[in-house]
Amino acid sequence: MTDQVEGESLAIPLADLRPALEAVLMVADQPLDVATLATAVGHPADEVAGALAALSQEYADQGRGFDLRNVAGGWRFYTRDEFAHVVEGFVLEGQQARLTQAALETLAVVAYRQPVSRARVSAIRGVNVDGVMRTLLTRGLVEEAGTDKETGAHLYRTTSYFLERIGVTSLDELPELAPYLPEMDDLEDELAQMSAGPAQPEEAPGD
Repeated sequence: MTDQVEGESLAIPLADLRPALEAVLMVADQPLDVATLATAVGHPADEVAGALAALSQEYADQGRGFDLRNVAGGWRFYTRDEFAHVVEGFVLEGQQARLTQAALETLAVVAYRQPVSRARVSAIRGVNVDGVMRTLLTRGLVEEAGTDKETGAHLYRTTSYFLERIGVTSLDELPELAPYLPEMDDLEDELAQMSAGPAQPEEAPGD
């Protein structure tokens, strides 16, 4: 076993390193570098790098429907190229389905408060919106819009496709609903409460 990081104890047994890395990567919404993953699992970076390479090779040898790739310095799961047509068909079919009430409410918050972070959308709605936001991103209704200068959080905004779907040419044509949403300055207490404990995930089958 590799020497543990000075001043730190291993967070998980070495035998659980690969499953732990899989679990972290499964919930990540962006590529993660070795240093970040090493901190997450409590193992030295060289040990983590070796485990990642071994997992990537294992998936390739088994012919899984996904790959684990190191792209631009970050590791992330990707669907395998030969199944792109299956994934594309699934996504396009999903775009035709009606959005759930949870998705519509989240989309409304983004539309009237953009650019806005997931944390602020969660604070306004009172629930964790990560899953719903992924749905909106997949359907092309929402897109990334840079990062917050103070917190570094990803910001999101609606797309031109969103305007097309609701039949307007500009955000200026949206109904006057914004005054009914909480002002950003009033959300600081709610955000502080969120940091003390995660919001309960919203069950929204079909998002």
